[in-house]
Amino acid sequence: MNAWTAHDYTQYPFSTQNGQDYENLQNVYLDAVFRPLLREVDFRQEGWRLERESELGWQIKGVVYNEMKGAFSDAGALFATRAERQMYTGTTYEHESGGDPQVIPELTYEALVDFHRTRYHPSNARAYSYGNLPLAPQLARVDAAIEGYVRQKPVEVEMQVKPFGEKMVTEFGPAESVGAADKQTKFSVSYLANDLRNVYETFSMSVFSGLLLNGASAPMHQALIDAHIGTDYSPNTGYSPYTRQTSLTVGLQGMADKDIPLVEQRIAETLARVGESGFEQRRVDAALATVELAYKHKTADFGLNLMRSVSTGWFHGVNPVEYLRVSENVERLRADTGVFSKLVDRYLARSQHKLKFVMLADP
Repeated sequence: MNAWTAHDYTQYPFSTQNGQDYENLQNVYLDAVFRPLLREVDFRQEGWRLERESELGWQIKGVVYNEMKGAFSDAGALFATRAERQMYTGTTYEHESGGDPQVIPELTYEALVDFHRTRYHPSNARAYSYGNLPLAPQLARVDAAIEGYVRQKPVEVEMQVKPFGEKMVTEFGPAESVGAADKQTKFSVSYLANDLRNVYETFSMSVFSGLLLNGASAPMHQALIDAHIGTDYSPNTGYSPYTRQTSLTVGLQGMADKDIPLVEQRIAETLARVGESGFEQRRVDAALATVELAYKHKTADFGLNLMRSVSTGWFHGVNPVEYLRVSENVERLRADTGVFSKLVDRYLARSQHKLKFVMLADP
């Protein structure tokens, strides 16, 4: 089975152009999601277990444990995860959705079974279908799979950030295998932005992020990358619309720690300049045309990308159809005079929740 875990939901996608295959796969997926065996032996195999090795003694093993251990050995992935934990402290988003190797061994088989019982319930689920196969039989199979369940109130988790003003956090991480030894520092500045459920603001912030960061003519690219202070943007740079309260991050990697004040200064100056002058109109027009084209050009994975674009908001109560009104949002943004200056003022210049995060190479 295919699956991916987002911050606060898990999805099980499948795809085929054959009608019979689709029916078979849907039945398999519905059964596996709502009525899995969840045997303890599988938990030990897939989750974690202790295994004795002759030379090394007792070692922690497990498919997921090993996968996440490998992921956390990557300096960039670790930086992004740790920065997010500091940004969203006190909420469900401070936890690594795939599992942190340091705490995976704290998970018990009983806790896993209870988690599935309370979270993997039809009351907490969404079903998505894209294509030209008849919909009625698909819905009938879903109905049969959830028959017998009683609607219950989904478990609530903390999603609202308590603003901490401004703080700076420094941590250590693995050194990169490439790059100069004195330029292994990663640094970023993150700003808490709009509520995800405001579809227009989420759309506007996404466009704003692209104009600010992407391409050689982008203001932040010119201020940071072209200045050769570092090798590239930090791994967490960009707009993140995957949490209840979204965030915008700008940062640099492959830099010297002595240049942190310079990078911070350039980020602030660039945002102030954009807030005052906005972006060149030709770049704005090009960005909006690209957005419209992306929703009209049917690629092989168009349906999958469409699912991704609506899922996060859908799980937070937004009507997914709102995310499909792309042309309306484009026209509204075109007519919204000074929209980007207003976003800078509202979420960046007067930020009440701003994180400066540093990761130094572990000596």
